[in-house]
Amino acid sequence: EQADIFEQAEMEADRLQRVLDLDDWQVFYVDSTLKHDFPAMMADYENLRNAKVANSSMYIAVQDKWMDQIDATYRKIFTEEQWTAYLKQGAAKAQKARAKRKAKAEGKK
Repeated sequence: EQADIFEQAEMEADRLQRVLDLDDWQVFYVDSTLKHDFPAMMADYENLRNAKVANSSMYIAVQDKWMDQIDATYRKIFTEEQWTAYLKQGAAKAQKARAKRKAKAEGKK
């Protein structure tokens, strides 16, 4: 499972290199970020499973937290043009969906 996560991180870093024309140093940082954050997200999922949490919104909240973190890191790595292209690739829509879920969850409290 761990190897699959690292493979996914490498494939995503390669994909972003192609679509955003990333420099080698940027690919290194994207790859490093994903190889840290994907396993950390999986560990959070595992903690929820071990606690017998059945509420799917809890799992979605974990994923949203880590995807927000990844996007924040990408924002530091990418140039303005690359960031704009990244957002157009679907990241802006995903960010809005996460923000909407977060607002809804906070409204319930």
